[in-house]
Amino acid sequence: MIRATAVTAAVTPAIAVTRVAKTYGSGPTAVRALVDVSLDVLGGEVLLMMGPSGSGKTTLLSIMGGILDASSGSVRVRGEELVGMPERERPRIRRTHIGFVFQGFNLFPALTALENVALPLDVRGERGPDARDRARVALERVGLGDKIDAHPADLSGGQKQRVAIARALVNDPEVLLLDEPLGALDLQLRLQMHDELKRIHKEIRSTFILVTHDQGEAITLSDRIGVMESGHIVQLGTPHDIYSRPRSRFVAQFIGHANFIDGTVSPRSGLSCTLSSNGLAFNGYCEEPHSTQASATGVLRYEKVRILPADTSEGFPATVEDVTFLGSTYRITMKLENGMKIIAERGDDGGAMQLRPGAKIRASWADESLVVLPG
Repeated sequence: MIRATAVTAAVTPAIAVTRVAKTYGSGPTAVRALVDVSLDVLGGEVLLMMGPSGSGKTTLLSIMGGILDASSGSVRVRGEELVGMPERERPRIRRTHIGFVFQGFNLFPALTALENVALPLDVRGERGPDARDRARVALERVGLGDKIDAHPADLSGGQKQRVAIARALVNDPEVLLLDEPLGALDLQLRLQMHDELKRIHKEIRSTFILVTHDQGEAITLSDRIGVMESGHIVQLGTPHDIYSRPRSRFVAQFIGHANFIDGTVSPRSGLSCTLSSNGLAFNGYCEEPHSTQASATGVLRYEKVRILPADTSEGFPATVEDVTFLGSTYRITMKLENGMKIIAERGDDGGAMQLRPGAKIRASWADESLVVLPG
């Protein structure tokens, strides 16, 4: 009998970043923009990098795109090493593998939309009807086939951004780098462009790497999110993992809204533990084991808090302090018997509207909703 054996083919990442560091200046005034950053960007995925200003997001994006050189480490684009590559060779990598979309559009006002999109082809010496046809196809791909003769001054903010995206796509790049691409747009346009970017990615299946501050973009657009702090990637995972299982207080604060409960932790069984704080004991989820009575912080998302009648036995007695209408939801601030404040968020299901400051209630949540951070 012949036994079939599984053969696993090695998949080359679209971009492989290994132990990359970037330092500006030298001596005591040196600024370490990136510190020992490693990640593999998978072909066809949407990877979103987010973090506060100065965390290293744009520096990392620029290094992956060959605009900046790293101080040390390795960056391989489809197997080609960028770190240390002579500057004269970098344009070839950018022309053949990478497209860029920046926040400021960077359109030439004297050129039409079609001429702006065709510029990368012109730089490569590709002109004539074929180049115009490729530029026209790129504009049609972003829904602007009827704006080929329009100048930037005649376009809305969202249309200008779509021209910039079409220009980045005209060379059919394997990787599209987008640095705060929607930051200059108002809320309604950003929401529209979310849908546009998702549609474009689904159509062309290139690798997208976005830098943003916008939590909505992070949650709705990405396959994975990398959260950066002080030049490090402090957590890399799916949007669900980043939101539901943060690995640090910083990540939990940066994505979404949460209550933070500080106390001491005691292990229970499996991934369960008990967090004691100010006289109350809360059951929680611990992804990593903790020493008994070790200091710890629990993360409890607002929407995970349930509000129950005062005469039930479940949960903890509480008093409503404030009710704020947010449009689609209500935010209820309450105080537990030990003085701890807990915030809940819930839709208008008839109950939130009836709550008033001073009302007696009980607050409850599932054990797994209280995530006790790793020590």
